[in-house]
Amino acid sequence: MNLNDIVNRESPPEDRGNADKIPWDEPGFSRRMLREHLTQDHQAASRKFDKIDEHVRWLHEVVLEGKPSKVLDLGCGPGLYTSRLARLGHQCMGLDFSPASLEYSIHQAAEETLACEYAHADLLTADFGTGFDLVTMVNGELNTFIPETVASLFTRSRAALKDGGAVVLETTTDKTIRAMTAPPSWYTSERGLFSDDPHLILIENFRDEAQLMNTTRWFVTDTATGEVTRYTSATREYPPERLATMLQKSGFADIEHVPSLRGTPDPDQPAVFVTRARASS
Repeated sequence: MNLNDIVNRESPPEDRGNADKIPWDEPGFSRRMLREHLTQDHQAASRKFDKIDEHVRWLHEVVLEGKPSKVLDLGCGPGLYTSRLARLGHQCMGLDFSPASLEYSIHQAAEETLACEYAHADLLTADFGTGFDLVTMVNGELNTFIPETVASLFTRSRAALKDGGAVVLETTTDKTIRAMTAPPSWYTSERGLFSDDPHLILIENFRDEAQLMNTTRWFVTDTATGEVTRYTSATREYPPERLATMLQKSGFADIEHVPSLRGTPDPDQPAVFVTRARASS
């Protein structure tokens, strides 16, 4: 693309399938994403480590009742949750699409001799295995999937769990998603998530009320060459009542919603809520 393509872009964007989707598995992007996961300067990718410690404490003490358990983390990233759970005596399996994050998590597990295994997997089609006591998906990743995929994730999660096992989902609130419909904006950066070189980023957002979905497009312009790369991401609303219905259809019961992954309201992170459910026998 070039600058003229931005001027002549379609608005609102057409459904282009996976053509412009953020390339989580591309090596360069994956490496830059890992850097964002590990930084303690912000929480745009992963939480700061003290916050993750709070979340793991709640999962360990409340959800797993302090008992050694088998845990499956969907979209595990660099293993920031699985490594901590393993240190508490749990056996963990992490699935992710990012090669750099997986390389980091595997190295961490080997270095500390943690009971963690990791696999490069597309959650849309991956076999989750069986015999787990807990399946987790955090950081609002659920909101990036279409309803058919969410239903499949729930069905496969139920099959992966022992009877009575738990699923814990962290979902972005509807209010937060609707607030994403902001006016177009731009910024410049010497290096960042989208490029290692100086670049200009133009951002625009669109609301599709019929599908309860917001779409964000980033036009990343290399300031040396003028080359433009377009990225697109859609975020869908899954309010508590919708999640509960979908979970029930997939074989879950005792569904409850709590304000955060520490079990109580977290003023630092009002943008998400947590759903906990039990696999029916």
